[in-house]
Amino acid sequence: MAEVIRMPRMSDTMEEGNIIGWLKKEGESVEPGETLAEVETDKATMELDAFVEGTLLHIAVKEGPVPIDGVIAVIGEEGEDWKAAIEAAGDGGGNGAAKSEEPEVEAEEEKSAESSAPAETAPAQEAASASDDKRVKASPLAKTMAKDAGVDINQISGSGDHGRIVKRDVEAYLEKQQSAPQAQPAAPAPAPAPAEKQAKPEAPAVAPFTYATGEAQYEDTPVSQMRKVIARRLGESKFTAPHFYLTVEINMDKAVSMRKSVNEIAPTKISFNDFVVKASAAALRLHPAINSSWMGDTIRQNKDVNIGVAVAVPDGLLVPVIRYADMKTLSQINTEVKTLAGKAKDRKLQPDEMSGNTFTISNLGMFGIEEFTAIINPPDSCIMAVGGIIQKPIVKDGEIVVGNMMKVTLSCDHRVVDGATGAQFLNTFKEILENPIRLMV
Repeated sequence: MAEVIRMPRMSDTMEEGNIIGWLKKEGESVEPGETLAEVETDKATMELDAFVEGTLLHIAVKEGPVPIDGVIAVIGEEGEDWKAAIEAAGDGGGNGAAKSEEPEVEAEEEKSAESSAPAETAPAQEAASASDDKRVKASPLAKTMAKDAGVDINQISGSGDHGRIVKRDVEAYLEKQQSAPQAQPAAPAPAPAPAEKQAKPEAPAVAPFTYATGEAQYEDTPVSQMRKVIARRLGESKFTAPHFYLTVEINMDKAVSMRKSVNEIAPTKISFNDFVVKASAAALRLHPAINSSWMGDTIRQNKDVNIGVAVAVPDGLLVPVIRYADMKTLSQINTEVKTLAGKAKDRKLQPDEMSGNTFTISNLGMFGIEEFTAIINPPDSCIMAVGGIIQKPIVKDGEIVVGNMMKVTLSCDHRVVDGATGAQFLNTFKEILENPIRLMV
């Protein structure tokens, strides 16, 4: 019997998957383990593999978002009735992703409208029947988009089944309209001056201001799965967890000197971010209250020190996790951060590489940012925002000298961490970086 393929849950926070494209076509044979399609989750682009053998009888959603457990395809024996398989699965062929682009939905809407409308007279019914063939065939989503854009949908050509107008047709039409040159209205001829004023000296010619007319120019970008989850999770964090912030300034002179010495002999070139990760891990081991999570009825004090390192990617932010960071050397941390950051930018991180964090670091120093605050990354109770190392005058041994100074700001969840607790952690973190030889023992 044909097997209905549904959208699986590919990460712990995933609510829907966005199908980017299919690597198999309808009618092609598939084997277990073969990749059917590429799916964008809230964290990465992942491959959807087949788990049954047979022929790809039907693709329910060619591209676009699909909720968890939504029907996306049917695999079975060649010639088998895939519609019967979907009906037997109790889905009726529908899922939350493609409804706006499926003809069945339009039929249901029409049926609902007919049942709720008052009875028509016979002539009216005949007129409606006669105009059925002339009615523009378009999906509800396409109609809404055209209406919102102020476009007559009769002007749009459809590329769907039987010439049906779908979302992509409206988008293509609007894009074409925006790129077309706009005709400029001719300037009105100036009115002749009165006879008595023509004899007066002419005033210096002044070019009139020209104001561009027409609709505002803008571009709407669909929200990616990643951005949706970032918006939801950080919104929940900011407005659920009571944040407070603690900032310290750290003299990085010794860290700068030590890094230079280490990189002269070490095969792996250590970065300042590696110092920050290692120093954070060491300080967390001494202050376990910072390495905790708010669980509602309990506060979970984590025994492992797993540090999330925020990595900027085109669609937003990913946070790969350095596990057992307190037990790793600077070179090990460097290698792991580089590997995970590369996978993050290629959207190849796996769910287990982005979960289990107990503390997070967000470093914008390489972008020239001196100081900032960050929103806590659940389930952590704290996140540390790291600025760049800035050379500035400082007082040392009673004299003004140039120092390499770095500011860090700790964002704390006040339900878990008190001000004094956060301050003690930051003082330890500062002492370690100002005497970085402690990282080597």
